[in-house]
This record gives sequence, structure tokens and C-alpha cells, in this order.
Amino acid sequence: MNRRTRTALLGSALLLTVAAAAGSAGATASDGSEREAVPAGVSVPGEGKREAAALTGKAKLYRSAGDDITFSFDAHLAAKDKADPMKATGTFEWSHYLNGKGAWAKARVDCLVTGGKVAVVSGVVTATDLPGAKGTRVGITVHDLGRHDRLGYSWATTEDLGPKDLPKCVGSAPFEKVRKGTGDFTVVPWQPEL
Repeated sequence: MNRRTRTALLGSALLLTVAAAAGSAGATASDGSEREAVPAGVSVPGEGKREAAALTGKAKLYRSAGDDITFSFDAHLAAKDKADPMKATGTFEWSHYLNGKGAWAKARVDCLVTGGKVAVVSGVVTATDLPGAKGTRVGITVHDLGRHDRLGYSWATTEDLGPKDLPKCVGSAPFEKVRKGTGDFTVVPWQPEL
């Protein structure tokens, strides 16, 4: 093999190695620290198995009228519960204010399903200043697109938070855009054994 061919092959091998390493890096641990991405069910020394699914992060939604709308998530499905997304734990919160009027709410997670960069999480409202909302199940869908995350919610077509009998893990298409510079949602994809 001549010198040029060997150099080209070595360069290609190095590029593939760097690309593979970059593709597996960048996952964020639940404590906010950077760590290498690990496939579902794989053991990590000192950490046990990676969680089966997760949705974390916070962002403000974009509205041309200037509404202040914030959503934050801390939802997790443990590796041991990989087969049952209704064993997910955590909370999510949101608030919506315009001209000093609005409301906030916090929900306890009761289901989390993720696929690729999309997550659907549902939960029951446990704390709020919105009359009649406590005890209502709501669902939210997030599309993790880096700086251009999107979000949708189960009450998109209703005048209130919707029916108290909304099924678990039901949300709407992620039609809302996050405000520029605020999107930091992270979705850990669920990989069930089918």
C-alpha cells in the first residue's frame, strides 16, 4: 500500500473514531453534570443501570403578545421499571402570566413515555393557585430540538385544564415554540424490550 493510501485510511479511521465518540457524549446526568450517554439497561460503574427514560429541563414559551409562560420538568423512569412507564416519578410545573394576571401549577408525574427526542408526560395537579385545577390530570408533549424545543399540552383545545379523567400519558402535538435562548429540555429515549 502506498503512503498516500495509508494516510487516507488512517485519517478516515481517526474521523470515524472522533465522530463515534462525539455521538455518544453529551448526555446530562440528573444532577446536571455532563456524562457519556449509555444505552438503556447498560451498567455504569458506580451508578448501576441508566434510567429507562427521562424528561428534564426548563424553558419559556414564545408568545407575540409577551405572555410569560414557563414549563419545567424533572420526570424519570428508573431502569428497574423499564417495562412500566406508569411507574415514572418526579414533578413538572408551569406558569402563565400576562399583565400581572395568571396562574401556576405543579403536578406529580404518573406516566412518562419517550421515543427518540419526543416525550409525553402526564401527572395530577398537586399544588396550584388556579381555582378548581387541583386533582386534575394533565399531559404534556415535548420535542427536544436543542435550541428550538417545542411543547404541547392536553388542555390546548379546552377552556380549562380539561377532564379529571384524562388517561395517563396523553398530550397534544408539540405546537408551541420555546422563546429563543430558553430551550433546554432533555429527553432520554425509552427503549422497551418488544
